[in-house]
Amino acid sequence: MDIVLDICDDYFFDPLVWKGRLGEALELPPVPRDDMLRQLGELLLIVNISSYLLYFSLATLSYVFLFDKTYMRHKKWLPNQIRKEMTLACTSIPVMSVPTCLAFLAEVRGYSKLYDRVDEHSLTFYFLTMFAFLMFNDCCIYWVHRALHIPIIYKYIHKPHHRWLVCSPYASHAFHPLDGLAQSSSYHIFVFFCPLHKWTYLALFVLVNTWTVSIHDGFFVVPEFLRPVINSSAHHTDHHLFFNYNHGQYTTLWDRIGGTYREPCSYLGKGPLDEMRALDAKATSKVANRNGTVRHANGNGRKSKDA
Repeated sequence: MDIVLDICDDYFFDPLVWKGRLGEALELPPVPRDDMLRQLGELLLIVNISSYLLYFSLATLSYVFLFDKTYMRHKKWLPNQIRKEMTLACTSIPVMSVPTCLAFLAEVRGYSKLYDRVDEHSLTFYFLTMFAFLMFNDCCIYWVHRALHIPIIYKYIHKPHHRWLVCSPYASHAFHPLDGLAQSSSYHIFVFFCPLHKWTYLALFVLVNTWTVSIHDGFFVVPEFLRPVINSSAHHTDHHLFFNYNHGQYTTLWDRIGGTYREPCSYLGKGPLDEMRALDAKATSKVANRNGTVRHANGNGRKSKDA
């Protein structure tokens, strides 16, 4: 995160705030870049703005291009659901940003094992640590997620996220703040005991947020041969519908180990979209039969009149 902080200092905070007109207007005293309170304040601003931008851009792209609006006619879709999802996400992000920024502050001040140049380690090590980051998070998020379903914890912390039985992409970050913090903590913990390239860490951070949106968008396009392995939106849809299954994040590994794996209904032709398509087909059939009956009756009436 020190890379982002340096860029923001170079192009925003120094020229516009600390050494610019805003600083002069507010009579701000000169504060060195390595001042801890300055770093924390800047990180809070950066993290909040970037979190909102990331959430709304990713969720909106998914909503516009991937999300099937048929879900919004499902009987378990709530009135004004998208607005409610956005509201919960927007009120939780500032609270979640505080502990997140404390972790970033520790990284900026050199307490993590993040490194600058790819050539500091071998390419094999580079790719292994990327894989280890994803697998570590996959394991941790599974067990944290299962713990969040312990009734006393679920009632106060995880239940708000399960208001959405049929989700939109905007449900992806609609958590109680403690829920979001618990499930994201492994992202930060990893870099304090395992080396990871700084730019790769930032890219992975964007990737995991993208994945969080993707498992809430109801878009099930996963190659057939990967379906037993990848924890897709189909698996997470069943998690919201049936609660105690498919707690995993990226893979189905820990659900299989923990005995909570469930074959997704959407892969069996019994998911929410399948229900809606069946209802639409039934309605279309009724209309067609009704129109056919009317035409038949009118035809008989004309014949009788001619006779």
